[in-house]
Amino acid sequence: TATRILLTLLSVLLFTQVFGLSSVAQVVLGRGNSGQYLSINLAFGIGVTLGIYAAGGVSGAHLNAAITITQCLLGKISGTTLVAYITGQFLGSFMAAATVFAVYYDAIYDYTNGSLTVSGPTATAMIFSTYPARNVSLQGAFFTEFTATVMLILGVLVIHDEKNNAAIKAVQPILTGMLVLGIGLGMGLNTGYAINPSRDLPPRIFTAMAGWGMDVFTADHSWWWVPVTAPILGCLAGVLIYKLCIDFHNHPAHEPEHEKEQEGMETS
Repeated sequence: TATRILLTLLSVLLFTQVFGLSSVAQVVLGRGNSGQYLSINLAFGIGVTLGIYAAGGVSGAHLNAAITITQCLLGKISGTTLVAYITGQFLGSFMAAATVFAVYYDAIYDYTNGSLTVSGPTATAMIFSTYPARNVSLQGAFFTEFTATVMLILGVLVIHDEKNNAAIKAVQPILTGMLVLGIGLGMGLNTGYAINPSRDLPPRIFTAMAGWGMDVFTADHSWWWVPVTAPILGCLAGVLIYKLCIDFHNHPAHEPEHEKEQEGMETS
């Protein structure tokens, strides 16, 4: 079972990430003539939607390491399943970065004149992983990733909570894709909204190996750890907020009716 989950997530993350990363490559390498920021948001939303449709039956569509780790800490999945999920996510994301690099190899080298850099006028490392905006502090960037992931997990819980007003199963992937699109449209300026360790870290490792070097880890005050830790903490905080503000006040639909019946009997 673990092997089946691993292989499924590997293929699905490769499939999902290719949409997003290739859209960034097209915008950067096309110098803004082959897409804009909106097209990147749309591509990531489409990738997430199709990824959930593809993996929902096998793994429950675990495409985000932060959500997977949170579910393990809450006792929803076992440690073995956690390892299978994370491994599949990371391998798939790494291979997606390699695929996009291969597709745009000629364009990357033409754009950079063969000099692969993290910063500067012909920087291309941001095609594969996120980097904070120049005017944002490390603390501000951390808070942005934390808050964006809180919004992500709150949205996921709202869409899937059967005790509340859950969407029907067939449209849940579409709504989740729209959720990611909404986060990108509103909270992407500061950090590029990684909101997922398995979206950000494997491509960063790939770029370190493919010619960008260790600058991908040391740039921007060693930014790399923020999109790994902030989403995990944001997921945990989001679950707590949902429990306190919504879940604890929710009752299954039959309970109010049952209470009304009891009240009627007492009145009689």
